[in-house]
Amino acid sequence: MAKKSASLSKLPNARDLLAWYDRHRRRLPWRALPGRYSDPYAVWLSEIMLQQTTVTAVKPYYETFLKRWPTVEDLARAPIAEVMTAWAGLGYYARARNLYKCAGVVVADHGGQFPDTEEALRALPGIGPYTAAAIAAIAFGRHAVVVDGNVERVMARLFAVTDPLPHSKTTLRELAAKLTPLERAGDYAQGVMDLGATVCTPKSPACVICPWSAVCEGRKQGIAETLPRKAKKVKTPLRYGVAFWMMRADGCVALQRRPPKGLLGGMTEVPGSAWRAKAWSAAEAALAAPVKAKWRELPGLVMHTFTHFRLEVTVYAADLTAAQAKKLGPDIIWTPLKHVGQAGLPSVMAKMAALALKNVI
Repeated sequence: MAKKSASLSKLPNARDLLAWYDRHRRRLPWRALPGRYSDPYAVWLSEIMLQQTTVTAVKPYYETFLKRWPTVEDLARAPIAEVMTAWAGLGYYARARNLYKCAGVVVADHGGQFPDTEEALRALPGIGPYTAAAIAAIAFGRHAVVVDGNVERVMARLFAVTDPLPHSKTTLRELAAKLTPLERAGDYAQGVMDLGATVCTPKSPACVICPWSAVCEGRKQGIAETLPRKAKKVKTPLRYGVAFWMMRADGCVALQRRPPKGLLGGMTEVPGSAWRAKAWSAAEAALAAPVKAKWRELPGLVMHTFTHFRLEVTVYAADLTAAQAKKLGPDIIWTPLKHVGQAGLPSVMAKMAALALKNVI
């Protein structure tokens, strides 16, 4: 059990938080006015996009998706390749694949209507406990406990929970459940998240304008900014890869689509080697190339950080003859150079393309 103060003089009151939210809430494109329920499709779409991604990064993607696919039926009917391309650059691409699957299930099994309970929502592809609770509370007014990183931080500081994450997650959720009101649970959830995002921030929290400042144990003990504490991170492993930038005489670049499952599944990529723990030698890179050609190593490296590892990629380039290009097969997507930026490359692949374009044009 995580340690927390047992001597709170007064428990935080949800009414104080809701009054603050009514005045200071963030204006977000997927959010309804206080006291009203948001469109379930809008809540679902925004919550999936917001997983491990900032509001600033999500806004343009959300607006693009909603314009192209204004209903869940529209999204379910869209070609998966178009959905993946529209997602390119937002990262964590399994979210996009599950988004598409979920839209299909909602249309096929629920008549295009999202279910209104946490249990039923959790049965949908890509919807976990947090997302199910958020949709149930914000879109349907259900009494659901919504806990994200912002909420964990607020709870840890309010109750001076000093045990580190992730060990303290259960305790923080229990504390959040005690404060969640029966009425306006959706507004309350958004209020706590807004409080964490704008006032009770990771660094330099603005305690003087916090509606719960007077009852915050972390502030009283002078440790608020140190909470929540986190366990020491393990060293992130480094992997190495090689990418092959291939151009035809007509100025088209060879791209391809990754397998539908796995990391970056279904996304467009610059053809390349496997990613491994050992660096690639020039001789090994030549053997791994998809076609024999006059390969030249381009200056510079592509560095990219994924959730569980860092990647270092060396890019090789070659101008292919018609015969060499033909050997690549029918799955290659020959893309005009001027259209590479619209090919839906994920961030790591966009970095490879940028390095190549810098050195071959």
